[in-house]
Amino acid sequence: MNDIAARNRRNKRRGADWEAELRDELRGAGLDVERLRLTGVEDEGDLVVRLDTGRALVIEAKNARFEPGVFIREALKERANYAKHRGLDANSVDAVVIVRRRGANWRDAYVLTTVEEFFHLPRESAP
Repeated sequence: MNDIAARNRRNKRRGADWEAELRDELRGAGLDVERLRLTGVEDEGDLVVRLDTGRALVIEAKNARFEPGVFIREALKERANYAKHRGLDANSVDAVVIVRRRGANWRDAYVLTTVEEFFHLPRESAP
């Protein structure tokens, strides 16, 4: 059991380090970035970037095995929480997942979203 607990602590630390690196590098690139603290059921994501357009971009930072569907669902849920807690329409807030690439610079990380989210398309009803 101690090996599992130690591995979980290590993974959590690596995730926190990635989040801090991403925040600091985005700030260094001139972006207005804030770390989001809320955790649990009402989690709002890891970071938020306030864009010049007035929109907010919620970022879910991942340093984990690549699971795009899981990551996107989490980011969209957290975007909804972020908007709800601030009295905003969720459609006025963007959400992406930024996934660290092993052995690569932070600028080479993957940015995940869906076509619908990227182009702000209305939801289609299922066939």
